[in-house]
Amino acid sequence: MILESIVTTVDENGVVNIAPLGPIVLPPDPDELLPSFLLRPYQGSKTCENLLANGKAVIHVTDDVLLLAKTAIGHVPADGLVCQAVGGSTHHQRLVDCHRWFAVEVTSYGGTPPRHEMKARCVVDGVQRPFFGFNRAKHAVIEAAILATRIGIIDSQVIRDSIEALRTPVEKTAGLDEAEAFEMIVQFVSERLL
Repeated sequence: MILESIVTTVDENGVVNIAPLGPIVLPPDPDELLPSFLLRPYQGSKTCENLLANGKAVIHVTDDVLLLAKTAIGHVPADGLVCQAVGGSTHHQRLVDCHRWFAVEVTSYGGTPPRHEMKARCVVDGVQRPFFGFNRAKHAVIEAAILATRIGIIDSQVIRDSIEALRTPVEKTAGLDEAEAFEMIVQFVSERLL
């Protein structure tokens, strides 16, 4: 199962990077209670750079699609979003607002650039608040955010057509945050696919 999430990583200067990531959830190892994850960051991303440098991240489960959209289209300053180090490491920085989080450490590296594959074990986890859930608009924003991160990888017309198809569920079921997130992504994609 792929978990659409937001991940925090920390660089050598202590600067927190917040980015979307879709890790694959792996069953726990026989001697573990918590799941393991397969992280697949793209080479050149700050997330990949930080994971290669120190092998630590925090995976966050959230229904905040506005934050997810912001992370997909550009740098999101960590000020006010990150609350504390968890798991005994300053490289594990947790978001203030999320449903569940997993502090992970990479145990093995593989894959073929541009996409790395890093198996990571969970060292500590927590629940911040109950999961509210997704409506059709939230799902559409997540799909649009993924498309925005694939500019230069997927054919431009496929991206335009796919985002346009996602407009209907947003128009029918979006709240203010979902509508803002979707329009932010549409503008970002339009500017880059002239």
